[in-house]
Formats: sequence, structure tokens, C-alpha cells
Amino acid sequence: MPLTMNKEVFITCAVTGSGGTQDRSPHVPRSPAQIAQSAIAAAKAGAAVVHCHVRDPETGAPSRDLALYREVTDRIREAEVDVVLNLTAGMGGDIVFGSPESPFPVNEAGTDMIGAAARVEHVKQCLPEICTLDCGTMNFAEADYVMTNTPGMLTAMGRMMTHLGVKPEIEAFDTGHLWYAKQLVADGVLDSPALVQLCMGVPWGAPNDLNTFMAMVNNVPADWNWSAFSLGRDQMAYVAASVLAGGNVRVGLEDNLWLDKGVLAENWQLVERAGTIIENMGARVIGPDEVRAKLGLTKRAPQG
Repeated sequence: MPLTMNKEVFITCAVTGSGGTQDRSPHVPRSPAQIAQSAIAAAKAGAAVVHCHVRDPETGAPSRDLALYREVTDRIREAEVDVVLNLTAGMGGDIVFGSPESPFPVNEAGTDMIGAAARVEHVKQCLPEICTLDCGTMNFAEADYVMTNTPGMLTAMGRMMTHLGVKPEIEAFDTGHLWYAKQLVADGVLDSPALVQLCMGVPWGAPNDLNTFMAMVNNVPADWNWSAFSLGRDQMAYVAASVLAGGNVRVGLEDNLWLDKGVLAENWQLVERAGTIIENMGARVIGPDEVRAKLGLTKRAPQG
């Protein structure tokens, strides 16, 4: 199969995530000010898109607080650097079951299940250009934790995002998620061409070997836009692999804390290194205005 290398690549920086990384590196931002500052530095380093979660400023625990989202997005919008805003909509679909012999009642401390409108409320209020749509249910790392996104939930959330004029970034953790994403487009829930993020190496989704990666790539319709990432030490290898296969790239502290062995990274450093790899491959890193034109995005101010 001939290579279809992408010659005009955009970089997404996943700034902080919702994993338990806040105590593993001092560079993982917690407060809205820190998250915005890290996102702005990543944009200055070449990221055209910043993908943002929010955290409790004191504990660093993942949060769905609407005020935190508003503060992060306001700070980024007020900055002197332009960047495409991408907010997570993945929170609120977590079930942690009891023991294998007594799965019910569920673990209330870890379970966070809310309705479709509540999961999209911060998107409605902040009006980013992009928000994520995790396009399937999967066992997710821990023994009894399930990331839950039913077809009904995805249809409801997808319709809301489309109605708001916010571009869903389909998060595909396995080939079945791409299968359902194509059904959402066929049903008119999502517009075509869609935008996809291929999420490689996340336990227990698609493993990050190249055969699986190319199976994922080959299941993305030819007219859709896509990016890819993998975790930890494989983050930069997947920058090269994604560009070679025709895609865009994602780096950032959500997925990887390290710049080199024993050297903790900052977001801007990961973006800078990704840009060097892309340019050394003979491709060009494109900016936010070019991304908006490529993806059909409209930059807007939030409501009220």
C-alpha cells in the first residue's frame, strides 16, 4: 500500500486530561490559570488546537465545574495568541462496579453518571470550536471501571453538538467506535466530513501496534479528517506514524509526562518536539486559521 503522507499537519495539545497524573509531575496544570497558561504556551510553540479538561484547583482531581470551564476558555480567548478551542465532553459517563460477585450497588465514590444535556452544558455555555465525543463504551484500565457511552447517549449528545454548531471530535478507541461513528453520520446526527481522533494504546482499547493502527486508519472514510496519538514513550513515534499515514497529531501531558528518560516535560516542549519531527519529515505545521478553514470551524464568543 503506498504511503499517503500528510504534508499540512495540525498539532493538537492535550493540556491536562482527567487521569491521576496531577501528583506525578509538577508540570500538570490544575487551576484554570495554570491550564490556560499551559495552553497558551503550547499555542505559541505551534499547537493549532488545545484540548482542555478542568481539574479541582486544590486537589487536581478531574472536575465538571462549569465555572472552571468558563474561566479556562475566557483566559485562552483573551490571550494574545490565537488557537482553536477543543473541550472534552467525556466526563459524566463513568461507572465503577462493585466486586465481581456483587457488582451492585455500584461504587458511588467512583461512579459519575449524568444525562446527555448535563454532559454538554459546558459546551453550550462556552461554545468552543470543537468538543470530544467518545464514540463507544469500553473497559478502561481499572478492573471494575467502565467508560459508558451508549448509542442512545451518543445520538443525543451528537445532536446537541451539531445543533450548537460545535464540531464533534470523535474519539475512537477501537474499530467498533469508528463503525458507530459512520452510522451517526449516516443517520444525520453528525455532519460529514467528520473529525476523528484515533486513541492508541489506551487499556483496554486498540493496542498501539502498527497493524492495529493501520486497521484504524483504513476504517476512517477517505474524506474525513483525523489525528492520532499514543501514550507515554510512544507519543513521538506516533507523531511520525500519523503523518506518514496521512493524519494529524496530538501530543501533551494528558497522554505523556516525559520529554526524555528522567526528564519531565512541559506541554510546550512536547509541541515543539512534535513540530520538529513534522518539519524534518518534509511536512508543514499549519496554524489555527488554516485548521478552521480545513475543518469548517467558526470562532465564536460564548453566550451571556
